[in-house]
Amino acid sequence: MATDLHELLRSLRVWDPEVTDLPSFDPGAAPAEPLPLFTEWFAQAVAAGEREPHTMTLATVDDEGLPDARIVMLHGADAAGWSFATHVTSAKGRQLAARPYAALTFYWPALGRQIRVRGPVSVAPSAEAQADLHARSTGALAAALTGRQSEVLGSVEELATASGAAWEEADRNPGAESPTWTLYRLRAAEVEFFQGDGRRRHVRLAYRRMTSGSGSGSNSGSGSGSGWERVLLWP
Repeated sequence: MATDLHELLRSLRVWDPEVTDLPSFDPGAAPAEPLPLFTEWFAQAVAAGEREPHTMTLATVDDEGLPDARIVMLHGADAAGWSFATHVTSAKGRQLAARPYAALTFYWPALGRQIRVRGPVSVAPSAEAQADLHARSTGALAAALTGRQSEVLGSVEELATASGAAWEEADRNPGAESPTWTLYRLRAAEVEFFQGDGRRRHVRLAYRRMTSGSGSGSNSGSGSGSGWERVLLWP
């Protein structure tokens, strides 16, 4: 018997208390910059048992101005930005080359938390990209060496042959380079932290990077000289 999608959807719960802990979040006590809070929330997501807290949605825009999105892995977050990697020849690589601006979304349902990051994207030096690749698993290197991401595939057998050769190369030469493998860094212009609440009084705290000459706004609360303003948003 076919599954009724609407009935299935209505049977599901958001933030089931048996598997979800909705912690309190006091935005007034949040740090002056977003990175320390991101780091704290990320560590708490790991401690809460999130299976893949480092996965995130990467949203870009194609050459027709239409949105595109997919799940990728976070490779790091520091003063230089939030980093991720892909082939420069892939669909997202081509989109970022044409419009170097993107948005990231993290969702950690065990804590009812979401983080959104958006801003301009830059390309890291090739040596950093290769070092990042070689710090990962043999499987990651084999996938990078397989290449041709987003191209039309003739058959699953073709993939199996190319992948097998790439695995052999990765095992034989762990330092092999993938010329198209590229490390990207998103320098946040805005970071929003969302904390879910059981009574739907969700807390949304947005950090917005201040440009030269911009004011902090009456609802700011950013520290002096921090370069960020903080504002609360209606849920």
